Amino acid sequence: MTWDHIRIARFGGPDVLELVHESIMPEPGPGEVRLRVIAAGTGFTDSFIRRGRYPDFKGPLPFTPGYDLVGIVEQHGPGVTSPPIGQIVADLCVTGGYTQYAIRPANGLVPVPDGLDPAEAVCIPLAYLTAFQMLTRCQHLAPGATILVIGASGTVGTALLDLARALGLNAIGTCSAANMPIVERFGATAIDYRNGDFVAAVHRLTTISQGTSGVAAAFDAIGGPHFSRSFACLAQGGLLVGYGSQTMATGRESLLAAALGIARLKLWNSLSPLFGGRRACWYSITDRRKTHQDDFKSDMALLFQRLHNHTIHPTVIDRLPLAAAQTVHRRIDAGGLGGKIVLLP
Repeated sequence: MTWDHIRIARFGGPDVLELVHESIMPEPGPGEVRLRVIAAGTGFTDSFIRRGRYPDFKGPLPFTPGYDLVGIVEQHGPGVTSPPIGQIVADLCVTGGYTQYAIRPANGLVPVPDGLDPAEAVCIPLAYLTAFQMLTRCQHLAPGATILVIGASGTVGTALLDLARALGLNAIGTCSAANMPIVERFGATAIDYRNGDFVAAVHRLTTISQGTSGVAAAFDAIGGPHFSRSFACLAQGGLLVGYGSQTMATGRESLLAAALGIARLKLWNSLSPLFGGRRACWYSITDRRKTHQDDFKSDMALLFQRLHNHTIHPTVIDRLPLAAAQTVHRRIDAGGLGGKIVLLP
């Protein structure tokens, strides 16, 4: 029996994604299971890793990319009894998702309820879990509070908007003019970040809508110096959550500049009284998973329940085979997708 996966043998552009055929089935070791992958998520983080600029992954090469997956448990390794054979599960694997078969540690898998669309379910482990934990674990936001989402038409951006609506929050999202309808589809107010000063626009909008200037929380994955602009949008007592460094990923700033951006977050947080109680923090889903494994599983289970109850609505813009991986990454690099492209191995 032959099976396929995508391999990266050198860091670079989308052309480094290679479809490989294998003739020997992978066997799970102790504590592992073999999954038959039925949906593999794609996103900007995969592009970040592919370029070789992702701080938490530098190899070894070759490797199979793919940050999140949904699959069916097909075989147990020694000592494994759960999840049962035939159970559909989700995993945040960081690499290894673009494949027909994956070997994964059994203790990191989260059951997926029956009846869910695998392509929608694979939106949960990275994009929706990141958004949900930033909205609920970083700071308590009362219903009716206003948040700001930077890059709101991206994969995590649309998840933030969707969850904000489900949680009774008001949202403002920055995006390009072409993507404003995507942001408005979630009931959010869209700001064209290329047309004027979005900081002034945020303060103007919040003064009109709530009588006070600034947002309760802002979420920024651009990083570096951009954090300063997002911090300037906060109301007194507001929180800025930085969760990415897109400018470093695309080569527009150095690792040092990105590190300085994170250092700014820590400095602002320590000097919060000087900034009217405004605070800042850094969020990493992989770091938080290591320190709060129970939260990771319970939050994902809750999100699967919300998906089952149709209170959240992940946007899957395309479903493609593994062989389309290069095309998918070119589209990711172009930006402004407005949702997630899912590979169906």
